[in-house]
Amino acid sequence: MKPPPTHNLSPRTSASFSFLFLLIFLPVATAAHAAPFTRDLGEGLVYHRVTNLPADLPTAEAVRKQPCVLDLRFVRGDAAAGTALDAWLKFRATSRTPVLLLINGETAASVLAPLAARLPSPGLVVIGTASPGLTPDLALKRAPAEERLAYEALAAGATVESVLNDSPEKIRDDEALLAKEHRGRPTPAPLLSDDAPDAPPSATPTQLVAPPIDSALQRAVHLHRALKALKKL
Repeated sequence: MKPPPTHNLSPRTSASFSFLFLLIFLPVATAAHAAPFTRDLGEGLVYHRVTNLPADLPTAEAVRKQPCVLDLRFVRGDAAAGTALDAWLKFRATSRTPVLLLINGETAASVLAPLAARLPSPGLVVIGTASPGLTPDLALKRAPAEERLAYEALAAGATVESVLNDSPEKIRDDEALLAKEHRGRPTPAPLLSDDAPDAPPSATPTQLVAPPIDSALQRAVHLHRALKALKKL
């Protein structure tokens, strides 16, 4: 959208048209950017997903004062985006407020190039699968298709707990006790046909499919908890 031509208008009228144009255009431009994708990871750790650099980099003052996970997996961008990211990290990452950076093989090398030139850096830990632009501090091995599924699970509505918890399901103690008691009871006599209750309708139990575990995010949370336990934060 272009502002209306103003070459035949007086300066005052031209300024009025320009102001009106801004009133119309700015809300549209702002609405074009999706809301920030953040999640609370507990114990003072916040997750920020970046899909558009540098627009998605968090800028709130409260964010600067706490550790965070910055997810750059699958991010595309040019050298200018990399420079903006590098400047943000210099201002944001400290030993008391570390940034745990998630990357993978599809994170644009041009975005990561400025970071590779100055790592290691206090307050910055790179986690993920190998990338052409940067070698992670904590390297993981994950098939690209599996990583994509894990990455998309949160956006699809999965809870933070579900993508971090890989403990196998266990039979609860009370359920095991009930099963044991049931095996020890005598088998009841069969009912006569007149006394038999109506048979319940057949039903297939719903199978709940757990989302895939996000290994990179899981490792970041574990590292944060370890730093807290060591009183480094």
